[in-house]
Amino acid sequence: MIIEALQKLTLLDYPEKMACTIFTHGCNFRCPFCHNAPLVTESAQETITAPQVLDFLRTRKGILDGVCITGGEPLMQSDIEDFMREIKDMGFLIKLDTNGSFPAKLKDLCKKGLVDYVAMDIKNSKQKYALTAGKKLFDLSSVAESVEFLKKGTVAYEFRTTVTRDFHTQEDLMDISRWLSGCDAYYLQQFVDSGNLIDSATSGYTDGELREMYKAVKRHLPCTQLRGVK
Repeated sequence: MIIEALQKLTLLDYPEKMACTIFTHGCNFRCPFCHNAPLVTESAQETITAPQVLDFLRTRKGILDGVCITGGEPLMQSDIEDFMREIKDMGFLIKLDTNGSFPAKLKDLCKKGLVDYVAMDIKNSKQKYALTAGKKLFDLSSVAESVEFLKKGTVAYEFRTTVTRDFHTQEDLMDISRWLSGCDAYYLQQFVDSGNLIDSATSGYTDGELREMYKAVKRHLPCTQLRGVK
């Protein structure tokens, strides 16, 4: 495991749970609006080891409910299964953030009971996926396979799209809603400039504009919710 950071307490990252968040290094996407660019574009700067994280978690038994594993793309970590197993053996719930491009690994971890909640990013409509993921060429079949797996309800999950003015139109969001039809939970997330973007020129919609887009999407996909809007 290449771990770059540990947030020792979060009340936001894991729905309705008190958790910590682990940030892994590396991603196979280059989304221009990625807010953790150093984890993606720079050389690994391991600041905390897996044993140190596990030692910390042992001191939080009975205090924290769960552990969020995010990135980057956590499923790129070759030893993530062993790491998750040690966390589960301590009694913690695990939330996994993923871009869905490793469906076989996602299915395997979920079926082994090592993941309790999955948050999968839906970058854009199928037609604009490669552009939005920062890839010249991209085979969408891996992401589509992960979408269909999660929709079966093997594990609790949510889909989410960070909405930017540069890459998303209302029609794009409507296309996504048709793709995800029948899902349990879909979030439209307000774009936030973290100061660590891959493309610093990326901008977002106003809260009012995003609310109007949300209303249109929700009419087709009733489970849609807004996140990050005041």
